[in-house]
Amino acid sequence: MQLLACVSVAVGALRQWQFFSSLAGLWKARGDGDPMRTVRGRVAWERQGEINKQPLKEFNMTTGAGKWMATLLAFAAGTVWAVAAAEPTLKVGDRAPQLQTGKWAQGQPVTEFKKGQAYIVEFWATWCGPCRVSIPHLNETYARYKDKGLVVIGQDCWERDESLVEPFIKKMGEKMTYRVALDDKKDNEKGKMAETWMAAAGRNGIPSAFLVDTKGVIAWIGHPMELKDKVIEEVLEAKFDVTKAAADYDQQQRTDGKLRTVWADLNRAMQKKDWETANAKVDEAENILPEDKRERTQMMRFNILIGQQNYAAAYKVAAALSQAQKDNAMLQNDLAWRILTDKTIEQRDLDLAETIAKRANEAAKGADVNIIDTLARAQFMKGNKEEAIALQEKAVKLADGSARDNLRKTLESYKNGELPQGN
Repeated sequence: MQLLACVSVAVGALRQWQFFSSLAGLWKARGDGDPMRTVRGRVAWERQGEINKQPLKEFNMTTGAGKWMATLLAFAAGTVWAVAAAEPTLKVGDRAPQLQTGKWAQGQPVTEFKKGQAYIVEFWATWCGPCRVSIPHLNETYARYKDKGLVVIGQDCWERDESLVEPFIKKMGEKMTYRVALDDKKDNEKGKMAETWMAAAGRNGIPSAFLVDTKGVIAWIGHPMELKDKVIEEVLEAKFDVTKAAADYDQQQRTDGKLRTVWADLNRAMQKKDWETANAKVDEAENILPEDKRERTQMMRFNILIGQQNYAAAYKVAAALSQAQKDNAMLQNDLAWRILTDKTIEQRDLDLAETIAKRANEAAKGADVNIIDTLARAQFMKGNKEEAIALQEKAVKLADGSARDNLRKTLESYKNGELPQGN
């Protein structure tokens, strides 16, 4: 039911933690129907086509688990290389670009960065599932710091139908109360904000956030879910060390350069089912990554083990990864969906898939239709038909457009006692 694509959050960021927490989600995005439906990924689908001028499906070179990993890695490598081809001109420590927004869909317009105030400019779109997950979190940040001088701007970007923005905001209600602006596309169809902020910073995935300090300097760039309260508080109190943050950011970019080579080698090893080399490349990646990011490589270990059909070891890794990443809704969802739908898996651990899907739903606060769809599938496969139907009905109610149509088809399948094709 879910198709190839999202990123959401991530590849374009050139941050490896984002690679694992969101790009791993290509599996859940593999199904049938509208490629723009997936929670993870219309960004990957659209931006990949724009950058490389070729559809993602051309990267599918193998079958089963190898096919999934080859697609994930080839896409990741291709996107990162495409972004890296042009050196980012906007970095942490630089003065924030001018705000060149279009119509303001909510809140008082902001035309300039005022001294003494801090700003979060978050890029998002109505079709972006990861954005739906991060918006309530961002709104909580706004509510916590708005009286201390923080202004939050939800900058819509890469939107095909801007008429959907205001209804989206209305539907989000109290979960999205900060300012929201459309992009200025009068002289640039890509949008001036998308070009002068996102493209300039080498950001090719949403949601993406920029924290501007009280002097108008960019203090932080990354996925909004990774922005720590401590950073915001230090920025508001004018205690944040921007010079050190800029040096750390530059070091991260150099680290990403080394990782790109490793991912390319890992991609080739996975396509050849050369598991020994694949494991060696994961080891190499772990040695490059900071210690606090190394656990994310366990997603790769999981997929290598699935490819080897070492299911006991694979599920042990999946269980540990899920336990360690309880708040990462997308990663949890990706793991569960993989276990539930991969046709090459001969031994499915449905209890584990259910546990992981429940964690995903809890992390997303029951608001992500694709996660609910995953949990419904887990329940149906375990024989809990009525519970599956109830969950799927909730997903249908929360969804919009083509997503609702696809989810409704799944609902009808459950009512008829049939398991729909998942990939």
